[in-house]
Amino acid sequence: MKEPIKQFIIFILILTFCACAARQRNILEANDSQVRLRSMQSRVFDYTDRNRMLRTIIATLQDLGFVIDDADENLGTVSGTKRSGYSLRMTVSIRPKGNTQLIVRSNAQFNLQTVDDPEPYQQFFSALSKALFLEAQKI
Repeated sequence: MKEPIKQFIIFILILTFCACAARQRNILEANDSQVRLRSMQSRVFDYTDRNRMLRTIIATLQDLGFVIDDADENLGTVSGTKRSGYSLRMTVSIRPKGNTQLIVRSNAQFNLQTVDDPEPYQQFFSALSKALFLEAQKI
């Protein structure tokens, strides 16, 4: 094989390996905005009744003007869409944290883009907290 062709092939291989290494490094880097978003989207509640939590989430979303699209008790998820001048979709999931708490995580999307503004999450969790308080007073 001629020397220039050999050097060119070696150059291409080195370039390929460098590109792969750089791309992998970016995947593994922690992103502060993702941590911030996750903290806006999640709350822990001292609540153990999963079924009642799902019903309260459905009622809360409806109170906020969402139309419930899907609710799955087995998965612990509820999805709803709000169509008041815009289309906002929110999916809420619950999962246990230990024996005495539930983690509620909401994910809001506008035009298939995750909403990173804290306001919709704050509105939802504020309304959910009030609904859970009222629910506890009924018992």
